Amino acid sequence: MTNQDIRPTIDAPDDDPRIWLEEIDGAKPLEWVEKQSAITMQRFGGQQFEHDRDVLTAILNRPDKIPMVARRGDYLYNLWQDEKNPRGLWRRTTMVSYKTPEPEWELLLDIDALATAENDDWIWAGAQIEPEKRQRAILSLSRGGSDAVVNREFDLETLRFIADGFNLPEAKGGLGWLDPDTVLISSALGEGMATQSGYARTVRLWPRGTDPRAAAVIFECPPDSMAVGVDIDHSTGSERLWFVEQRSFFETAGWQGDRSGPRQRMDVPATAWWNSYDQWLTVKPREDWTVAGVTHPADTLLGISLQAFLAGDRDFQVLFEPAPRRALQGFFWNDKKLVVSYLDNLAPRFEIFEPATGKWTRRPIAVLPAEGMVHVWSLDVEHNHTNGELLVAAQDPITPAQVLLLDIAEPDTLAAPTLLKQSPAVFDATGLVVTRHEAISSDGESIPYTQIGPRAETGDAPVHMTGYGGFGLSMEPYYSASVGKLWLERGGTSVVANLRGGGEFGTPWHDAGRRAGKRLSHDDFAAVAADLVRRGVTRPDRIAAEGGSNGGLLISNMLTRYPERFGALFCTIPLIDMRRYNKLLAGASWVDEYGDPDKPEDWAFLKEMSAYHAAVPGRPYPPILIATTRRDDRVHPGHARKMAAKLQELGYTASFYEPEAGGHGYGKDNRERASFIALGYAFLRDAIGWTPA
Repeated sequence: MTNQDIRPTIDAPDDDPRIWLEEIDGAKPLEWVEKQSAITMQRFGGQQFEHDRDVLTAILNRPDKIPMVARRGDYLYNLWQDEKNPRGLWRRTTMVSYKTPEPEWELLLDIDALATAENDDWIWAGAQIEPEKRQRAILSLSRGGSDAVVNREFDLETLRFIADGFNLPEAKGGLGWLDPDTVLISSALGEGMATQSGYARTVRLWPRGTDPRAAAVIFECPPDSMAVGVDIDHSTGSERLWFVEQRSFFETAGWQGDRSGPRQRMDVPATAWWNSYDQWLTVKPREDWTVAGVTHPADTLLGISLQAFLAGDRDFQVLFEPAPRRALQGFFWNDKKLVVSYLDNLAPRFEIFEPATGKWTRRPIAVLPAEGMVHVWSLDVEHNHTNGELLVAAQDPITPAQVLLLDIAEPDTLAAPTLLKQSPAVFDATGLVVTRHEAISSDGESIPYTQIGPRAETGDAPVHMTGYGGFGLSMEPYYSASVGKLWLERGGTSVVANLRGGGEFGTPWHDAGRRAGKRLSHDDFAAVAADLVRRGVTRPDRIAAEGGSNGGLLISNMLTRYPERFGALFCTIPLIDMRRYNKLLAGASWVDEYGDPDKPEDWAFLKEMSAYHAAVPGRPYPPILIATTRRDDRVHPGHARKMAAKLQELGYTASFYEPEAGGHGYGKDNRERASFIALGYAFLRDAIGWTPA
């Protein structure tokens, strides 16, 4: 077979000679998948892999790990997974009990027992508890970890499923309680109920005891929109509904309404974040917004009386102002107070605002850690029942996480948070230091990255590198059991890069790495690799890079664009074929981020980052392991399959691995996740020639 025979025509979407690998469960593709996975396991699944898998599984299943909780009414709910319960136990306890070293848990549902009894591959996907009586819940169960779920009503008193209850067959989306006998369906279930992206295109009102497929549609969007949703809001003491049409990934339209449907359109920019609580409205425009003669810069946070806004008033209070390296990360309401989180040159900061008809009061939360990775959220799931209690998770790459309880009911006398739970150290961090550095990218932009490793530079360090650079998501260095135990503890170095396309420095940082700028995001990662060599940390053939999903697109571009800067690449659940990505599963929803390959002007830049098309013979590509999961119904496994097949046909060292379950992740339980990671690290160590003691 010649190179011409195996190279697809770039400008045609469907003449791909490997398109047969997109048939997820077809006999021929599965035969190829099983053969490839077996070869990879035989090559890298030896004694060291088995040891690492078992060690990591034991860490993920530790009985003294933190049980994360969320409060609904009087109870704290938790899903617990361990060696005996790999799928998990859904259980609850009280705050008094949770604060003790050994809480007493009430078992609600054993997911492993359910899967065995029903002979189905059930994975827990969450619960919606009816907020009025709290006697019923709608449970979401996923087969193998897919995004599509089955919804089933569950009695919290008898601990049994309700056969004639609010039950929906498998589809993307779910249900929301209006009252004990009425729910809203936001699901792709039913003919014509899915958008082109595979998400719900209608909101339907479903009274108990009726056919869900005949439920009245009270809100809908066109099929070419991304999705619809609805938020049920009781923060005023009465019921109101917020309908949202997600037109694209970064554009929405919203309405205030009731059970009959939307009533009043929210006059905010399509790309703005906004929410309402009680009588107040907060808005964060994604682009500069000129209104009532005032221009509010992108990423400013604004507050106003909702009633005044709906009446036409646009005299906003400015709550947060961005700066070049100061960016809002999130905001939420608790106990009639607005909690704001932002990064100040990657350092976590938090503030509390109390709304008023005049100037809103503003107070920093100075009692939280000022460095590392710190996240804050409401203990209570139900926004109208919050009482000022927040959960705080704090960690850094060499300090395990702790969960704290912070009470903001009296912000004037804010006390230091109390420790609820402390995660155990799972790897030896002796001698490790955490340092920040900056690399200079292809256009002169300074790219921050965090390095974790021994203090002295050897010029030969085995480096594990990771990054993401997409969808405005921020990468913060956290305490990683896998990196720590399988890499750092054995003498390696770890690097986390903050690429453009992320949200670390706000919308300008994101936009710089979006669409045609995605190329710059990839340049940023390559620049960090080069900077590690420049600084004398390592050499190119000792750098092992890993990335998943959008990060898989990143890693595949390192292969085709910067092969000389890496010794090995681990490309997971990846997006790679940018010519057909918008036709595969949820791909149509990402056009805002990447561009539309069906438009010639967008394909002009997309084809340069479509590693599947850019791969050619005769290049110094490093060894690569491309791994996906069959139950990933978000990023199609065909991306990984086709790329591995093409590289092998071109004569490159390309390995492939695809377990059956896992969804858009590394496995459905801790052992599967540990296996996926341990196999990847075994490959990376082998490829860079590192055999640690």
